[in-house]
This record gives sequence, C-alpha cells and structure tokens, in this order.
Amino acid sequence: MSEGIRILPVRGLPEVAKGDDLAEMIARVTELADGDVVVVTQKVVSKAEGRLVDLDPEVGHKPLVEAESVRVLRRRGDLVISETAHGFVCANAGVDLSNVAEGTAALLPVAPDRSARRIRDALRHHVGVKVAVVVSDTFGRPWRRGVTDVAIGCSGLKPIIDLRGTSDALGRELQVTEVAIVDELAAAAELVMGKAENVPVAVVRGVDPSWFGEGGVVDDVVRDPSEDLFR
Repeated sequence: MSEGIRILPVRGLPEVAKGDDLAEMIARVTELADGDVVVVTQKVVSKAEGRLVDLDPEVGHKPLVEAESVRVLRRRGDLVISETAHGFVCANAGVDLSNVAEGTAALLPVAPDRSARRIRDALRHHVGVKVAVVVSDTFGRPWRRGVTDVAIGCSGLKPIIDLRGTSDALGRELQVTEVAIVDELAAAAELVMGKAENVPVAVVRGVDPSWFGEGGVVDDVVRDPSEDLFR
C-alpha cells in the first residue's frame, strides 16, 4: 500500500504538432524518477500522431462522429452517445473540438495502449527511467452529472487490481471488488491539469509498486457486452 502520492503538473510543454517526439518534449521540462506514472492527455497524443482533421464548415463534426462510431446508442439533438472501435462508449465517439484550432477536430488515437507504450519506451531511452504511462481523456458518466478523466491507454501498469478473495477491514471476503487503478490515476492527474490551463501532462509519484506490471491494456477495463446490463 502506498504511503501517499504526489501529483505534479508538467508545465512549459510547447505546442505539440504532428510528428513531435512527446517523450523528448516531456523529458526536457520535467525530472522523472523510477516508479513515476506519467499521465498524458489524449489531445496532445492525437496532435503528435496526426489525428487532427479539418472540418467541413457546411456539415461540421457530425460525419466524423458517424465515421468514428461502430454503433450509436443514443441521440439527443447534436449529442450522440456511441461506441468507438476501441470499445469506449462516450459522447460523439471522442471527436473533440476543444483546445484545437478553429475549423479542426481531434480524433482519438488509433491504438491508445500502443501510444502509451511508445511514450514509455521513448522516456526510458531519453532519460533512462522506468515509468508507467497513462493516456487520459475526459468522459461523462451515465446517471451522474459532470465529467471526469479516465484512462484510454496505458503501459507498465496493471489496469485493474483484483481484490476478489481478499478480506476487507472487518475480515469479510470480498466477492466482486476490482479497482480500476488506471482510471483513478487519470482522474487524480486531471486535478492539476484543469480543462483550460494548458497543462497536458502530469506526474503521479509515490504509486504503490505492486500496481506496476507488464502486458496490461485498457481493453482489460472495458466491460464485455455480454456482462453489460444496459446495452
């Protein structure tokens, strides 16, 4: 169990453009240590990977939403709740018009787990540290107002800590408890990023070492439709 964590905003990152080495840019403006978790927003990952597209002023972003959706669950006016090819259920298939130039939209990375792995490997190359990386994005939640950040990609972490079979504080065996650590880290990092502060990266320090591990992907967090009571 961690003795406490610190959440550090990474300031001074320049504007990100297609082809930029995000890891090198991050390493240039912050000091990393072994065991850190680097949380990077989807927006800068999408910019670096060239996932910005021009909008047709006549039709706006609607065709992009349709193209990025594999299934539409609900529509209400201009709002669409749909499922992406990644398995994420979110507003407008993750197509985002905020913090990008007028007339453009940002699409989700094609493979966010792969994006996280590339950043992690590059950070090890540039700085020589062993860190984990989480790619975060802002999602709404059914039946609750407001938005929060969740993980859409990760590398170097166990996405879920399975507590089934362990005991609670009173000695009762836990039957169903699985903790989405990657989502908790993404949400915690957002506290120092803000939505309009131009801080697209944060470092979470002091994370429990048992949370680290190879091979975990955010797809492990996405509930299989066969277990979903609402779709």
